[in-house]
Amino acid sequence: MIDKAHIQRVLDRLQAAETALSDPSVLGNPKLFRERVREHAALRKLEHAAQRYFRLLEEREENLGLALDDGGDPEIAALAREEIARIDAALPDAERLVLAGLLPPEPADARNAVFEIRAGTGGEEAALFAAALFRMYSKFCDAKGWKLSVIDANGTELGGYKEIVFTVAGEGAYGALKYESGGHRVQRVPETEAQGRIHTSAATVIVFPEADEDDELDIPDGELRIDIFCAGGHGGQGVNTTYSAIRITHLPTGLVAQCQDERSQHRNKEKAMSVLRARILDQRHQAEAAKLGKTRLDLRGSGDRSQRIRTYNFPQNRMTDHRINLTLYSLDRIVEGDLAPLLNALHAYDMDQRLASEQR
Repeated sequence: MIDKAHIQRVLDRLQAAETALSDPSVLGNPKLFRERVREHAALRKLEHAAQRYFRLLEEREENLGLALDDGGDPEIAALAREEIARIDAALPDAERLVLAGLLPPEPADARNAVFEIRAGTGGEEAALFAAALFRMYSKFCDAKGWKLSVIDANGTELGGYKEIVFTVAGEGAYGALKYESGGHRVQRVPETEAQGRIHTSAATVIVFPEADEDDELDIPDGELRIDIFCAGGHGGQGVNTTYSAIRITHLPTGLVAQCQDERSQHRNKEKAMSVLRARILDQRHQAEAAKLGKTRLDLRGSGDRSQRIRTYNFPQNRMTDHRINLTLYSLDRIVEGDLAPLLNALHAYDMDQRLASEQR
């Protein structure tokens, strides 16, 4: 049973959070304003979850009185028992949402996301699968109203991608998509297969949060090597004849980021640097997590991001996420961007893991 007084003490901060949003000193401080907006949104979410949970408890108590009233109408007692059964079925999820609202937020969840999709084993079919994954994420982001920007792409003659790097800008983008890191396997009849045989190929997805001004990430110019080259397009054809593409290497770590999407060398450098900062930050977080050890299953994949997390079986219209043993027979909708059932299940599982960890 959740302590109502404790919930109220937490929600007492709501008025102060609302007041802070109109405070000139907060409005003039972008970092502080973002923190207050997120705190206010989290408290509002907790308030709605708590209201629903305690309302269900009150309704259950009322119906229990009707069901146990020996002198009452038998039909009303039967209806009350049905209502109790409905409430009992809804209570565990309602309680979980309240407990989830009490968990400390994961700071990076509100950030934009940086994606890398690379073709794995399977040759041209793997590159075509990488392109299909990019299209799937693009459609999902379009539906959410998030902006997707390609940073760099290494295309093939048939329209696949050996590698594509892009950012997703939108509130909570990283939090929504962070579980996509890992190996994605596809089973289907390739467009390149004349005999109609089912082939298996793979692509690797990496997702990490975009670095921002809040991060204490100082990268001296002496640690960077910047190469300028001519941009190229699908199959290697030239996009333009100016040397506008930028490749930046962080010498201490060997991490590399490049951008050739813009015609401006300055804009390409800006975008490449943004991705490099995110990669360096992600590597640091991976190292910190490894040092601390794992207290729960990390759905964001292993350090090398090579574990197979998902299989897309087109002949059977089946998608299986191996981390949570979830199988959905709606692959045709999933590849069109209908990722909500999958992402919601991953978030719910991870939330249960966090709650179990907190209660130990």
